[in-house]
Amino acid sequence: MSPCPLDTLPAGRCGTILDIAAPAELAARMRSLGLLPGRRIKVVRRSPFRGPIQVRAGQTDLIIRRAEAAAIRVQPCPEVECV
Repeated sequence: MSPCPLDTLPAGRCGTILDIAAPAELAARMRSLGLLPGRRIKVVRRSPFRGPIQVRAGQTDLIIRRAEAAAIRVQPCPEVECV
């Protein structure tokens, strides 16, 4: 699978963060929350109607806006479902 924005990854799938293409302030905020290049994250839940996305980075769950998730490019894991 080729790299894709985090907001397109289905619930239950995971991927490795490649980069964050966001303004410096937002990128710094994401890094402070643990969303770093090389980090494996899982999409736990996607809210309907273009609502926020719940992601898990390690043992931390985060709720992020879809627009912010679109700025995070990930390499999807080959497994269909991650633990």
